[in-house]
Amino acid sequence: MDRQPISREGFDKLKEELRILEDVEMPECTANIADARAEGDLKENAEYHGQRERQGMIQAKINQLKSKLNSCYIVDKSTMPKGVVTYGSTVTVKDLKWDDEEKYEFVGPGDEDYDSEPMKILTTSPLAQALMSNKVGDKVTVETPRGTRELQITEIVD
Repeated sequence: MDRQPISREGFDKLKEELRILEDVEMPECTANIADARAEGDLKENAEYHGQRERQGMIQAKINQLKSKLNSCYIVDKSTMPKGVVTYGSTVTVKDLKWDDEEKYEFVGPGDEDYDSEPMKILTTSPLAQALMSNKVGDKVTVETPRGTRELQITEIVD
């Protein structure tokens, strides 16, 4: 797997989420399992089984965050090349079929926000991958779940 760029803020956000899971939620869940186990027959103990399931989900999230953090490297956006689409760029594209414009900011894990304006999407997304290293005026073809899109870059804010 390729390493992904991430901002210091995004990295710190993921580290804090991991810390809370490991230092707060997992010990709390383990204590709840011990309490439920003390109640006796485990076969019909819904609290015990519910906490064991929760423990598995917390551990899966911990593993996911550790993997994400291990596959990232911290980047200072100010050091990125100017005038081309890179990590940290805010890009305006025109859909050549529908003649409408959309704006995206390309970010690393922990910084994505699909409800923001501009929409913050991961550099690993198909859209970001298609636009990377292109300049204003360039046309690109992007394969999306909704089909092929023809886009033209109208603005890049570094």
